[in-house]
Amino acid sequence: MTAPASNADAIRVENVSKSFGAVTALVDVTMSLGQGEVLGLVGDNGAGKSTLIKILTGFLRPDSGRMFVDGEETVIRSVDHARALGIDTVFQDLALVPSLSVAHNMFLKREITKGIGPVRWLDNRTMRKRAREYVDDIGITTLRSVGSEVAMLSGGQRQAVAIARSVHSGAKILLLDEPLAAMGAREGRQILDLILGLKERGEVSIIIIAHNFIQVFEVADRVNLLRGGKIVFDRRTADTSVEELTEIVASEYRVRAP
Repeated sequence: MTAPASNADAIRVENVSKSFGAVTALVDVTMSLGQGEVLGLVGDNGAGKSTLIKILTGFLRPDSGRMFVDGEETVIRSVDHARALGIDTVFQDLALVPSLSVAHNMFLKREITKGIGPVRWLDNRTMRKRAREYVDDIGITTLRSVGSEVAMLSGGQRQAVAIARSVHSGAKILLLDEPLAAMGAREGRQILDLILGLKERGEVSIIIIAHNFIQVFEVADRVNLLRGGKIVFDRRTADTSVEELTEIVASEYRVRAP
């Protein structure tokens, strides 16, 4: 019988590897995310971050290795299976429909309906009411109306709506793929505050992929550096610094230089 991972882990992967033909994306990766923890995952483009996230969300299957969710060994069969386990991802494209309202996007593919028997129609009033509650609950203060089309929102507001949708659809493990990319300082600040608010509540465990080390250190409890498909640095942010991590990354470039 396989021994379970620590109950303190929301999710854990052990010795996970993945190749695409002759290209090796991940090599023997072991990574854990504690309950209520925020983990910063950093690394250059092509380091394997996206591949690892896709394995965690059931989009890809690893070639080898094991995965544990809430201490139990699990084979994630699909994205829907991952969501049923409470794992959801907010990708850079957000999967929002620009022409629909915030409320309709919040309940996309799980619309609330009313009616009698087979005759059903959308319960827009209830969806708007609940969407407003969801937005207020996680502290989104810049969104005036949940009836607004997503196309009319700023990048930061769209990101916040996507996060709110994941949290209130039952996600307990939230993977944020470059949530601060191409944002100005003000919008980036709003998303950082949103993540800090979720962290304070302790109900959701979060992996945030980002390139900006300063932003990672502001919200993360721990940081992992992925390089060449391997985790080469795993440290609590309280026990390291932006300068140390920057020096580790810079030293690798110096080694590569001719």
